[in-house]
Amino acid sequence: MNARASLDGHRPTRDARGYSDGSSAIHPAAVRVVDGAGIGDRRRVRADACVIGTGAGGAPVAKELAEGGMSVVMLEEGERFTTDDFNARPRDMMARLYRDAGQVATVGNVPIVLPLGKSVGGTTLINSGTSFRTPASVLEMWGERFGLEALGATELDPFFRRVERIQNVMQVPPELAGRNALVVKRGADRLGWSGDFIYRNVRGCVGSGICTFGCPTSAKQHVGLTYLPLAWNAGATTYTGCRARGIETDGGRVRAVEATTAGGGRLRVECQLIVVACGAIGTPLFLRRQGIGGESGELGRNLSIHPATGVRALFDEEIDMAKGVPQSYFIDEFADERIMLEGAAGPPDYAAMSFPFAGERHRDLMLRFPGISQFGLMVSDLSRGSVHERAGLTQIRYFLNADDVATFKRGIELLCELYWAAGAKVVYPPIDGIAELHEGDLRTVRECELDPRALTLLAFHPLGTARADARPGHGVVDENLKVRGVEGLYLGDGSVVPSSIGVNPQITIMALATRLAYHLLGREPPRDEPAPEAIAQPRITRPHAVTA
Repeated sequence: MNARASLDGHRPTRDARGYSDGSSAIHPAAVRVVDGAGIGDRRRVRADACVIGTGAGGAPVAKELAEGGMSVVMLEEGERFTTDDFNARPRDMMARLYRDAGQVATVGNVPIVLPLGKSVGGTTLINSGTSFRTPASVLEMWGERFGLEALGATELDPFFRRVERIQNVMQVPPELAGRNALVVKRGADRLGWSGDFIYRNVRGCVGSGICTFGCPTSAKQHVGLTYLPLAWNAGATTYTGCRARGIETDGGRVRAVEATTAGGGRLRVECQLIVVACGAIGTPLFLRRQGIGGESGELGRNLSIHPATGVRALFDEEIDMAKGVPQSYFIDEFADERIMLEGAAGPPDYAAMSFPFAGERHRDLMLRFPGISQFGLMVSDLSRGSVHERAGLTQIRYFLNADDVATFKRGIELLCELYWAAGAKVVYPPIDGIAELHEGDLRTVRECELDPRALTLLAFHPLGTARADARPGHGVVDENLKVRGVEGLYLGDGSVVPSSIGVNPQITIMALATRLAYHLLGREPPRDEPAPEAIAQPRITRPHAVTA
């Protein structure tokens, strides 16, 4: 299948109907998946390219290379799950779909839970579907700070358009946003704060409310429903239950990938091109085991994660945040302060795991669930972490610095102010020692000396551990995402993103991966892609970059 056939065959409705209309869903002619649990011997395959990882980076690269005429093998450590496997119970789905049952966490001055996917589709299977382009000001900063002028907004626009079309990026209609979003919008409107309904990658959404635990209607367009079927249609094959263990090189050029299988066997993929897309945590560890990519001293460093928390509030009216799109509204009024406010709703199972308190107080709060609202605070972090391996175990070190602690305090105060404006009766800030606020109280948060250990934090967007930089001594890959020192080896995931970007990064990763594939094919950018009718443009005009 060539690029033109793909474009003509999957041109979805671009107006608001496209959000709830699932008729343009992509269906593979054949599911080209080989289960590694059935490989107990030694097996050898040959291909033009081997892509390690099937998430937001690996799947677009594989699809574009296959449609460009290459024979492609994809290796995936996890399993393939379909809609039939999703039972809408978070407590069950976390154990199946998340790496380490969702218990991956950083080590530092405050533990931060870092949920990661482990399956075909990677973390796109369990994210909220939020789809922002990289802010133009961030891309401009990349040019100035990292010498990446080739990754400017104009240069990346054709690739963003292509990703947005294939992923069917559409704006959440207010009627599906849910009361949780609408009550927050009410508060933002009263305060005059800038915000809008979020754009997401969906087809046929009905507002089930459990996007992060496996969409039970196949509405959320994770790459297992979009890019991988298109890759299979073009002849690519996915091997699941196969963990890449080594890269074989000869004369400074890649020759093969060696993998172990879930069935106890070994798989050897002989190829001339390898794209590593194991994510910002997995990729630096894999490269370090090969003794590759460490010359600059940057491998495994520069980890940014967009740490986040949530504020909850009790209303006299019914909210029922289990209904509607969980992440359907954002507030960018304070984006230049490195603060993005985004929806963070979910079903009772999810709420029970994330609500504060214990024992009777937790029970009392859960009994009030119909009147509880929750909204998220995400910080574009200046803190940086690192990824290491100790005795075969992954260690993610990350210390929240004083600037980011102060930003969290400011963001929590703003969310409390918003909830008072929206008419909340009680507000629950995520700060140990401040159980709840009443009668418009902001003084308690403003006057507290916030210790990072008092915060309850999560993070969803690891980036930067093999960052791109045009200067050889400052990055692991160049502007074309080639690993320096090894011919035929490229990276195609969030590890190459050189800085915190202030917005959810899946579209950034997909666009960079698509650009990589076009570069490898020697093709011009796809300038015939249709422009979206609109796209979210958060008001980030002063991006921040660390100087290290």
